Amino acid sequence: MKESAGITTENFKQLRRILGKKYLKTNVESSYDFINIANKGVNANIIKNFRKYFNLSLGDTAHMLNISEPTVYRWTRSNKNLERNYSVKLFEITKLFLYGSDVFGGKENFFKWLNLPNTALGGMEPQELIEIPEGISKVSDIIGRIEHGVYS
Repeated sequence: MKESAGITTENFKQLRRILGKKYLKTNVESSYDFINIANKGVNANIIKNFRKYFNLSLGDTAHMLNISEPTVYRWTRSNKNLERNYSVKLFEITKLFLYGSDVFGGKENFFKWLNLPNTALGGMEPQELIEIPEGISKVSDIIGRIEHGVYS
């Protein structure tokens, strides 16, 4: 079963495994579940699981979330619950990375693409858009176009 932007039910199950069933105690079946889960509070240590799975530095992760490295470090060290918007953003980034990895045949190919200038994005690298509002959806739209064979 597919949701919009090519994400499947299996991707949502994988997202929960990646971020940690310990921290996401309920199933994730749609993007709307992100909001409900985030409203209840999500432990900041899901950031560690995200970084480990996608092999990202603390700096890259902090940049995508638009927060400082020391803040991420403090949150995870103190077992703090993330603010709702940071939780939702991390869920959305994880969903994007899973979708991109599916379309590009793996994480390595997807991350190469993320760092290449894209004419459909005005010459910007897709990774530049992840931290800004609506950036994730713009990158997801381009991936969808690529998935369906539309020049992007």
